[in-house]
Amino acid sequence: MSELRFVRMGFGADRVDYQEAWDEQRRVHAARFADEVPDTVLLLEHPPVYTAGRRTEDSERPLDGTPVIDVDRGGKITWHGPGQLVGYPIQKLPRPVDVVAHVRRLEEALIRTCAEFGLETTRVEGRSGVWVLGDPVEQRPALGGLSLDFDPRLTDEEFDPRLNGPDYAPSNAGQRREDRKIAAIGIRVAKGVTMHGFALNVNPDNKWFDRIIPCGIRDAGVASLANELGRDVTIEEVLPVAERHLRDVLENAELRPRVIEKAPAA
Repeated sequence: MSELRFVRMGFGADRVDYQEAWDEQRRVHAARFADEVPDTVLLLEHPPVYTAGRRTEDSERPLDGTPVIDVDRGGKITWHGPGQLVGYPIQKLPRPVDVVAHVRRLEEALIRTCAEFGLETTRVEGRSGVWVLGDPVEQRPALGGLSLDFDPRLTDEEFDPRLNGPDYAPSNAGQRREDRKIAAIGIRVAKGVTMHGFALNVNPDNKWFDRIIPCGIRDAGVASLANELGRDVTIEEVLPVAERHLRDVLENAELRPRVIEKAPAA
């Protein structure tokens, strides 16, 4: 792959409005498709905003009517805001595009980034993104003094944490010792060029996630570097580390088209 270009769009007081960033993504996407610019990663921080991917169900949106921006990426609903490092890699990939391989590369770069700060993270089978694993179910603390056998999530696929108080809130998953997502990934590929990307929770107020069912996952929660490490971690610290690992993983990747299995002859 050719050398990556990194563009730092804005952080802190210069956070970038979601619509502005989306417009810039589309501009860079068109330029990359036309080979007018190299592969580019936009890095930024957003003001608070909820965005819903194409698979978002109505039942997963905020119950209080909080505005949500519907976008053209995959995945479900999530939140972006202060304390979260957002990256939009815009890359031309060989066709037919191997979307899963692209997601795995982003996960790998973020896993390495977290490891450099002393936090072990991993993938969870069947769930995209980067995760901090919780304790086995039988070792987790009881909620509200009740046995875990009474935890409604064990028997109700439609369990809604938004209706069951702070004990079940996604932001409190660490106290429950559950699996919790520290980085979400949602992408779109158009004309062989990627858009959208990842959001790494560095030090956000994770209570923003309590209004929604993050990524449509009802039996897990969210994490951040700062909360997991028990110390202050800033975007300024994480930015160069994430850039370095993204560059290493993405520039050194052996890109291959997705393998299409032919149906056996009748």
